[in-house]
Amino acid sequence: MNKKIMIIAGEASGDLHGAELIQQLKKIDPGIEFYGVGGDRMIAAGLRPLVHINRMAFLGVTEIIRHLPFIRKVRNQLIDTVKKYKIQNAVLIDYPGFNLRIAHKFKKTGLEEFLLYLASSVGVGQKRIRKIKKIIDKMIVVFPFEEKLYKDNNIDVSFVGHPLIEKVENYKFMPKEEFFNKFRLDTNKEILVLLPGSRRHEIEKIFPAILPAAEKIANDNNLQIVVACADNIDASIYGNSDNSNFKIIKGHTYELFRYSRFGIVKSGTSTLEAALLGLPFVVVYSTNIITYLLGRIFVRLDHIAMPNILLGETVVEELIQKDLNEEKIIEVADGILNNPEKYKEIKNKLSKIKSMLGNAGASRKAAEIIYSQLNEA
Repeated sequence: MNKKIMIIAGEASGDLHGAELIQQLKKIDPGIEFYGVGGDRMIAAGLRPLVHINRMAFLGVTEIIRHLPFIRKVRNQLIDTVKKYKIQNAVLIDYPGFNLRIAHKFKKTGLEEFLLYLASSVGVGQKRIRKIKKIIDKMIVVFPFEEKLYKDNNIDVSFVGHPLIEKVENYKFMPKEEFFNKFRLDTNKEILVLLPGSRRHEIEKIFPAILPAAEKIANDNNLQIVVACADNIDASIYGNSDNSNFKIIKGHTYELFRYSRFGIVKSGTSTLEAALLGLPFVVVYSTNIITYLLGRIFVRLDHIAMPNILLGETVVEELIQKDLNEEKIIEVADGILNNPEKYKEIKNKLSKIKSMLGNAGASRKAAEIIYSQLNEA
């Protein structure tokens, strides 16, 4: 059995889940070695990094085109590593655009086994299904609708539940009073939390669009604004909050989601976390117009936010592209904050999501499946 694994994650959420996966695999067999792409969490868990995840945070088609020379360099570095260490197994965590292409290249090196974990299947068309069927040996999925999709297409798939369930259940929350005291928050005001993304170019585009609305909402509803800063982001991107109408808090997103009255949250994993923690919020998203138009052509969806996709209805409003403006954000927020029945209804609907995502232990189950595949290789 070759105990070397190539593991690739391309985003902050992938780094989190990749770290948990590495830890669980290490528990099963401490002799496994991991090479690939990840962030600080995966590195701390035991990854030998070839490229840090922060350098892979491309947003949209135009950004990818601009970074093509770097992408080719990373691809060649990964292929050289596979050849050098005779790696036979790869675990690819979401990031399908890059991961499916590199898997195709790996195939030519003789790498035998590909496992795709946390595969994003929202809006997947038949072209990608055919590509997955040709390249990927095993799908490990975290949403029940994904299991059905791949089974219907005769692809080997296992549903393990979502790793966020365990993360939320095991999280040690700082008590509310202590949290407010530590960050010098006003105990007479509830929190309006902003989470404008975990990548620099997302924040630069979304934060200026939501801040004026947030200031008006906070003023009208006696709220204080707090920006939930992602661990991988330098807080200076938000400017000097000492001279602003908001505070920046890093590393305590779960406390902010639990203790806030309302949120303005960028589309992504954070919307699922906010939903699991019972926070009513509005979803925001904006990207390059070319990227957006291409996405509309290739991915046809009624919703982009996972809570809405899971519930099959618009529970949290989605403000995308031209709808992401001050007037719309204020209209949605005021319509919820000034309507106690609607506010309660949103919280009740979001509370149903947890039962849809399986039981705790997703990372352990995924590790057991991966290890069994290694033994078969």
